[in-house]
Amino acid sequence: MAKGALIAGLAAAVCGAVGLVYFGKPKTLTSEELAAVYETPLPAPDGPLTVFHLGHSLVGRDMPAMLAQMAGHDYASQLGWGTPLRAHWNPDEPIQGFETENAHDRYRDAKDALASGSYDTFVLTEMVEIEAAIEYFESPLYLEKWVTAARDGNPDIRIFLYESWHDLNDPQGWLERLDADPERYWEGILIAQAMASAPDADPIYVIPAGRVFAELVRRIEAGEGVDGITSREHFFARFEDGSLDAIHVNDLGSYLVALTHFAVLYQRSPVGLPAQLNRADGTPAQAPSPLLARLMQQTVWDVVSQLPVTGIPAN
Repeated sequence: MAKGALIAGLAAAVCGAVGLVYFGKPKTLTSEELAAVYETPLPAPDGPLTVFHLGHSLVGRDMPAMLAQMAGHDYASQLGWGTPLRAHWNPDEPIQGFETENAHDRYRDAKDALASGSYDTFVLTEMVEIEAAIEYFESPLYLEKWVTAARDGNPDIRIFLYESWHDLNDPQGWLERLDADPERYWEGILIAQAMASAPDADPIYVIPAGRVFAELVRRIEAGEGVDGITSREHFFARFEDGSLDAIHVNDLGSYLVALTHFAVLYQRSPVGLPAQLNRADGTPAQAPSPLLARLMQQTVWDVVSQLPVTGIPAN
């Protein structure tokens, strides 16, 4: 009896462990299934969009304002500092910098905004470090929750995951991370898991700002630079003491990210767009030189037009 009970107990434990592994593993799309999702391009919009931005300081106030000047569209946002999607979703989780980042007339509560059905485009991003967001903040689950909320408010809404970047001093290498992270994190985990429960629904498209940054930096650093812009550091902000802010971009960086958003959202080459734009507060932003602006604009289109995840038809 004792021996039989022991064997039965061990069998139950093994079955329980197997069940935990099997049922606890999140559903995900394979790389082949994910690629198939993007085989049909997204139809280009036929006019200005209404855009809602959800994220943190790598969205910021200035980039959406620059984008709106390029496109002539209306927009609103909800931001924080280093905010994961989970904190934006859960009312009991604090959002660092909420009062500061949302003290402007473009702020709108994200859930209320999406429920209103007033927006035809939803751009959201996850916190960085993206590895930590996935491990500790359930990123795919909350991406799925936000996508569902957006579609409940407007079933035809276009949804884009804004792929950002990480610290310039990342020990794995900044360019190396920009090359590897889309497949292993942004698309390979976040989108693949978030879309697994409804694989036949409209895709979550990607605004690949990280990959655009990587390509631009390679083109600039391969030679002598363009009009004094010679390295990646020239696109990042400085603290008051003059030291480098290795994660937040300056006006040139915001301009590049806005160009990337424009090209993906409108499926149009940004070549020829104005270089001189204003920040969100109405003051003139630092403008790239004409030669640098042209390089930035062409680089954006070269990258985004070759990636099916943007929804842009193959050329």
